Amino acid sequence: MERGILMWIVVGLIAGVLAKAIMPGRDPGGFIITILLGIGGSILGGWLAGAIFGATGGPAGILGSIVGALILLGVYRVVKGKRA
Repeated sequence: MERGILMWIVVGLIAGVLAKAIMPGRDPGGFIITILLGIGGSILGGWLAGAIFGATGGPAGILGSIVGALILLGVYRVVKGKRA
C-alpha cells in the first residue's frame, strides 16, 4: 500500500512537469504548486485509470496521471484566475 502511494507521488512529480510543459504559461502558484497539482493529479488519474481500465500501472496509469495533472492544473488556473 505505502509503496503504491510513493510510486504515484514520484509519477506525480513527472506528471506535474509534463503538465506544465503541455500547458505553458504563468501559473498563479508557481512551479511548486504545479508539482503539487501534478502529485494530486497523479493520484486522482491513477485511481481513475484503475477504476476505468482496471490497471494502476503501465501506460494507462501514467497517461491517467498526466491527464489528472492537466485537469487539476486547468481547474486551478480557472479558480485562481477569477480571484486575482
